[in-house]
Amino acid sequence: MFKRALWQGLIAGTAGGVVMTLGEKLEQAVTGRPDSHVPARVLQRLSGLPEHPGKQPLPVNWAMHFGQAAALGVLRSVMAQAGLRGPLASAKFTVVRLTNDQILENATGVGAPPPTWPRRELAVDVLHKTVYAFVTGVVADALARRSSGLGPGQRHAALRPGRRPGVGPPPRGEAYGR
Repeated sequence: MFKRALWQGLIAGTAGGVVMTLGEKLEQAVTGRPDSHVPARVLQRLSGLPEHPGKQPLPVNWAMHFGQAAALGVLRSVMAQAGLRGPLASAKFTVVRLTNDQILENATGVGAPPPTWPRRELAVDVLHKTVYAFVTGVVADALARRSSGLGPGQRHAALRPGRRPGVGPPPRGEAYGR
């Protein structure tokens, strides 16, 4: 399961990152909002790379932006492999994506807590991370469904629909599918 989740998650997270980036570029063309250099600054601080004032090198910015998207895609793929799929799972994953950003940005001193942001900037960030999470979820769910069918949690739920006392999990050999 975890080997599949790794490669499928990298694909799903990268797809989510690409669609999020295209959405950001479209939104920036409409609103005039400038590019963010926060990803590059975070990577510079985490890795010990030299920091640059002003505009950051694009390769460093994209390495963090797409690297983080791909890496977090693995977690969404683990969710899908376990049977946590669909819009509700993607909504939960949106919170994970936003939390990951905030931990890295605030721990490095590059960012500030979201309650201190202008409301419009916060709304734009949440929108783009939601797009990422749902696109990543659609791809991860499709790959998991194709490679393993139902996840272990879904197999358990199928034994007797609804949460009921006295319904134990399926035998170990039947829990994991193909």
